[in-house]
Amino acid sequence: MKQDLKNYLAEVLGTFILVMCGCGAIVVHQETGGAVTHVGICIVWGLVVMALIYTLGEVSGCHINPAVTMALALVGLFPWRQVAPYIVAQVVGAFMGALALHMMFPENEGLGGTYPSGSHLQSWLLELFLTFFLMLAVLFTTQGKRDTVVLAGFAIGAVVLLEALFAGPISGASMNPARSLGPAVVADKLDAVWIYLTASPVGAALGAGAQLLMIKAYSRAQASVLAPTGTIGLMM
Repeated sequence: MKQDLKNYLAEVLGTFILVMCGCGAIVVHQETGGAVTHVGICIVWGLVVMALIYTLGEVSGCHINPAVTMALALVGLFPWRQVAPYIVAQVVGAFMGALALHMMFPENEGLGGTYPSGSHLQSWLLELFLTFFLMLAVLFTTQGKRDTVVLAGFAIGAVVLLEALFAGPISGASMNPARSLGPAVVADKLDAVWIYLTASPVGAALGAGAQLLMIKAYSRAQASVLAPTGTIGLMM
């Protein structure tokens, strides 16, 4: 019970810091007439994700993303009984971050939220792909060999930075329902929030399923290579 509470608090803190830094970079960019720049915003997102993974990864796993939590449970890497508390913790952290930004920048209208610049369908499909790719990176780096796991934070942060660079101007490059929901509710901009509440979980689930299929296919291929053939059996 004590460990569970520690995990939930880590998820609250992690998502709070994520929103404060990432969404905060967008707000500061807007409030200072573009001082942070688009590239700067993307770097902040990548760095804060990387820092949080290395800081909180040993505590709660540092999901800080409901889509990641649900996808991990779907492939048996996370207990279903912990899914709801983790998501609640992540949403609470996101709301806290958005409220803190609102207190500091009460005149800012968007609070660093994610809002599509084109059609809703365009952003939905883009968010699905972005979260699919992110989930592949999460699973292949955290479930691989020890040398790969050590670099997981760097690799995942790099994927977030990369995706924000090219997709940020279109969909906001959320990949995270909590990160989008907190600012949207506090800023009272809910028209398009459904995009980020649905596309990211679907993309993460597809990414987790694809990784599982690839691992199974690799295992079968390895088994067939190592298994004795009928000809060799007859010769013996």
